[in-house]
Amino acid sequence: MVIDSIKNGIVIDHIKAGRGMTLLSYLEFDNEHDTVAIIMNASSARRGKKDIIKIENVKGTAVDMDVVGLIDPGATVNIIEDEVIKAKIRPTLPKRVENVIKCRNPRCVTASERGIRHEFVLNDAEKQQYRCVYCDEMVSMQEE
Repeated sequence: MVIDSIKNGIVIDHIKAGRGMTLLSYLEFDNEHDTVAIIMNASSARRGKKDIIKIENVKGTAVDMDVVGLIDPGATVNIIEDEVIKAKIRPTLPKRVENVIKCRNPRCVTASERGIRHEFVLNDAEKQQYRCVYCDEMVSMQEE
């Protein structure tokens, strides 16, 4: 299979195999206008298997690094300009996440009240575990 390089845009590499589609859905790119390629289960010396996302003609600022760090802190975001990698960014787990993770607790205020932001804070970095600020419900991103 041949996937051409991109002239300008973003390549998110070293995504844990199987998480590429999840990451792409959270990033919310314009599916009608953005040229996006997703490669799933590609061979990787570092991870065995990996996913790769290529998005053409978008700026590096278009990628929410908190979302990338949340879904896969081992991923790498490459900013491409004129077919050259201009920047290589390694996202980290965000300390606080808003409106990305949804609280699953039916008693949480976010389940009954409209317009309340789903807010989570990092509780355990090693387990990639977040805690809802309203009800203390725990969510592990390793399970997602």
